[in-house]
Amino acid sequence: MKISGLQKLTLLDYPGKVACTVFTPGCNLRCPFCHNASLVFSCAGEIDEETIFSFLKKRTGVLDGMCVTGGEPLLQKDIADFLSKVKALGYLVKLDTNGTFPDRLQPLLEEKLVDYVAMDIKASPDNYDNATGVVTDLEKVRRSVELLKESGVPHEFRTTTVKGIHTAQDFETIAQWLAGEEQFFIQQYKVADDMIGDAFESFSKEELEAFAAIVAKTVKTVAVRGV
Repeated sequence: MKISGLQKLTLLDYPGKVACTVFTPGCNLRCPFCHNASLVFSCAGEIDEETIFSFLKKRTGVLDGMCVTGGEPLLQKDIADFLSKVKALGYLVKLDTNGTFPDRLQPLLEEKLVDYVAMDIKASPDNYDNATGVVTDLEKVRRSVELLKESGVPHEFRTTTVKGIHTAQDFETIAQWLAGEEQFFIQQYKVADDMIGDAFESFSKEELEAFAAIVAKTVKTVAVRGV
């Protein structure tokens, strides 16, 4: 599998776990507020798998798990083989995904190769293409949502919220879309050095909390991150 980066320790990326994070190159979306442009436009891995597995073997008993993020990890056709090797070493696996590859997500769930999934909900369906920067196949996104709902695998949905793209109406619709779900997180947008588009403006803490209150009507646990 192509790997572009390794963060050797994170206490934030995998809820409740001590983990490392592996970054994969490439993404099929072009979200203008993305802060990982160098990963999105990359197609080459810089770290070989043996380096990763050597690291994991040395951290047995220290780390609980691995986060696999990107880019979009499900672009990697051999991700199942990679994750099976990680699981064989006794590690938990958290996957970050944009939900546009349900056919690759499904076997990972069925074969229990992931222990936690964080899926982005970019916006309400009518506003999705503005948030992703491309024409998005929403049926695939909807299918991924349903797969997670039915999987029994712990998961969360999350939206990075940006002025000029998102409105309260987005969260009214998302609340209907995710009704009955366990977890949804609203993430504050922050300007970074590695942006795809021009800098946007962030919502205030109070505005984000108002959006969270909308979704909290139908989702059990809703919280704001990054403020």
